[in-house]
Amino acid sequence: MPDTLLPRPGSASPLSWIGDLTRVPYWVYRDGALPKVEQEQIFEGPVWNYLCLEDEIANPGDWRTTVVGRMPVVVTRDNDGSIAAFENRCAHRGSLICLDDAGKEATDFQCVYHAWRYDLRGNLQSVAFQRGVKGKGGMPPDFRVKDHGPRQLRVTSLHGLVFGTFSDETPAIEDFIGPEVLTRFDRILGGRRIEIIGRFVEVLPNNWKMYAENARDSYHASLLHLFFATFKLNRLSQGGGLVVSPNGGCSVSETIAPTETEDKAYAGIRSVDEDYTLKDMRLMDVVDEHPDRVRHQIVTVFPNFVLQKTQNAMAIRFFTPNAVDRTHLEWIYFGYTDDTPEMRKRRLRHLNLGGPAGFVSMEDGCVGGFVERGIATAERESAIVGMGGAGVESQATRATEAAVRGFWSMWRRMTGL
Repeated sequence: MPDTLLPRPGSASPLSWIGDLTRVPYWVYRDGALPKVEQEQIFEGPVWNYLCLEDEIANPGDWRTTVVGRMPVVVTRDNDGSIAAFENRCAHRGSLICLDDAGKEATDFQCVYHAWRYDLRGNLQSVAFQRGVKGKGGMPPDFRVKDHGPRQLRVTSLHGLVFGTFSDETPAIEDFIGPEVLTRFDRILGGRRIEIIGRFVEVLPNNWKMYAENARDSYHASLLHLFFATFKLNRLSQGGGLVVSPNGGCSVSETIAPTETEDKAYAGIRSVDEDYTLKDMRLMDVVDEHPDRVRHQIVTVFPNFVLQKTQNAMAIRFFTPNAVDRTHLEWIYFGYTDDTPEMRKRRLRHLNLGGPAGFVSMEDGCVGGFVERGIATAERESAIVGMGGAGVESQATRATEAAVRGFWSMWRRMTGL
């Protein structure tokens, strides 16, 4: 059932959400007051934000920078082997503490601006010239370094993926994701050690929530993506379905390998082009690594994380807002550390399906911009999100927008809009 409507905070736009989850008002993508609300209520709220792979910070002193929404964050491996994460902001004047993307063998961090020093957990350790010089200047006598420092996150790991939260109210990550979605995590990552084999970054010309919808939108995949439909990698007429977590914000879309050689369901559909061929058919060479014949699987975790497996390519998609109409999208491709040389080559070939110029994903990189342009003067209008009904329940079909509605149900609960 659609969520009960909650009062809208006075800090946001005077526009309002009228109706249920099958009508998404376009102002939610364009309202300039929403980034602050989303940062405070969602990204810094009771959610698990993806931070990095454990493999990226494998040894004590290893660290990596990332973002939680718009907040810069540092993730580290402490000397005792534990993982820590803290805001990448000096307590003194607000400068970044770590300027690079990543590093190794750090013993501490020193702000480049005024040399305030932090340990690997983000605790302030010392202040340059705290007692002044020759008895003059310095900090007040009652200043205590332990009372100051950047905000710290609570962290957890799931199958080698590191997540963090600022909220004490965030449930255990297994409960947040839900048992059915967690099972699909286990399918890809359970019992296997992973390593990064490639990564891309792209900037999308649209609001971050459009991409959150896109990742959950099983309806669009074979209608937008010519490669999927033409080569029968993903069609709605194939088997599969959609799983939505109890909180609505996490989901799984699965496509089963085709069982019929002839499929007339897509006759006349734009995304099927029989003249579109490959010179190297090795891109279609797939090995079933699981007994379920699932060839395409998309797992989402609210608010901005995607785990996917397409053919034999496995990837993480992590997207964050740059501006109201700009989204930073990072693709992180990985394999298993015990991959055979042949399987690693196959995974690398299948990388060509995703990424900024992927045979499949390139359309996702521009379609959000088409929507942004289309709704330029339509803040008082709404998108129709009614495929598969009005609810957010799991369904034995991908001809549904239940996971998109699930995203919005959680977004509304967290923002109070």
